[in-house]
Amino acid sequence: MVIKAKDYYLIEQMKKISYILFFGIFFMGCTSNTIIKKPDHLIPEKQMVDLLTDMLIASGAENIKNSGLERNVNYYPLVFEKYGIDSTQFKESNYYYTSRIDDYEEILKKVDERLKAMKKELDNKIQLQDSLKNDSIKDLRQNFKKKTKELHKIDLLK
Repeated sequence: MVIKAKDYYLIEQMKKISYILFFGIFFMGCTSNTIIKKPDHLIPEKQMVDLLTDMLIASGAENIKNSGLERNVNYYPLVFEKYGIDSTQFKESNYYYTSRIDDYEEILKKVDERLKAMKKELDNKIQLQDSLKNDSIKDLRQNFKKKTKELHKIDLLK
């Protein structure tokens, strides 16, 4: 099959037009100023912070064995139940907040701060437990040494 110069020119022009259309649609989609209508059952921002915090914790807990030694447990329904919402209400509210990037950024910043504070508190508790454990082991060793010496003295007296 031989491509004529005229056909080659048309093919090149069609490629250029398709690139222009693609990038035009892409940039229009990126710079869209679409204003999303506020949902009827919008989750308030403060509750959204709490909800997203719990959702991230639930997401992280999926691969950790629970008390029943089960993995890959979906905890999202429990989070929705805790806040008295359903997944549709969450999706609508989340979509609304993501369309308002400044508000959503503020919500995510609060979630991040809360998770960092929770991690710090947990690290402090773990450190305290470890120090108490080490102190109790140290006390046990000292008591064991004392008892051993006392028993050794008693054996010498016999």
